[in-house]
Amino acid sequence: MATTTAPVKPGAKRPWWRSEAKESYKVNWSATIIMLVASLTILIPLYFTVVMALKTPEQTGIGTGLELPSPMRLQNFVDAWVTVGFGDALLSTAFITVISVAGALVSGSMVAYAIVRNWQHRLFKITYVYILAGLFIPFTVVILPLVKQTAVLGLDNPLGVAIVHIVGGISFNSLLFIAFIRSIPIELEESARMDGATTWQVFWRIIFPLLAPMNATVGIFAFLASWNDFLLPQLLIADPTLQTLPVVQSLFQGEFNTNYNLAFSSYLMALAPTLIVYIIAQRWVLSGVMRGSVKA
Repeated sequence: MATTTAPVKPGAKRPWWRSEAKESYKVNWSATIIMLVASLTILIPLYFTVVMALKTPEQTGIGTGLELPSPMRLQNFVDAWVTVGFGDALLSTAFITVISVAGALVSGSMVAYAIVRNWQHRLFKITYVYILAGLFIPFTVVILPLVKQTAVLGLDNPLGVAIVHIVGGISFNSLLFIAFIRSIPIELEESARMDGATTWQVFWRIIFPLLAPMNATVGIFAFLASWNDFLLPQLLIADPTLQTLPVVQSLFQGEFNTNYNLAFSSYLMALAPTLIVYIIAQRWVLSGVMRGSVKA
């Protein structure tokens, strides 16, 4: 039997349980359940990492991964820092990451702007296809020539790793920037040129500030790619004292045993900067992806 509610008299205050927002609100339970299940794929490994980082060596046996540490051992973080020279590795990783992110933003945006605003020329269309072709070249095909080339040029160091990250990311980053720049009205540039602005001034004073949402998106991709990279630093950096965090963290894994508590303490410390960067830039990420997918 259908139920009815008494109408609200004109001028009368609507009760809180009959507010318009509550009457129009409807929970999508299927989407909510999917989101909760998907979140467990992140929360469970994160919980496992935190718990293992706080355990003593005696508590890290088989089948004890989900048990709470008793007692908690904060000394693991100090031991992990000293064991692998975490400070030096952190500086090396930060150097590579900062150079890679800055280079990715500058190179990707400049290449994309040149292609979009000169699309009527055949040379730039060919350049666009040539750059995108880099997405289909397997990295394993070029890794050995890269190792040889960086050694010959004296780039077998963190700077060389950063340069390889910048060059290797131009294809993907340019693709993102191109979609975004196409949504920027060209009338903004035309008015600036009428006031005497050069192409360089138009790009840095008008276009680049408008790229803030996409800069955040590309910056996070470049940050994660360089911060978590294991293969390139291991192959390119010749000096062991200049190695990055992912490489030195492999020292916790021996031939016959693994120091789990120190390893997970190190992983947790290396995870902290990525969380901080994402929290700072996350509000621009979604807007950059959404706007870059729409062509004006």
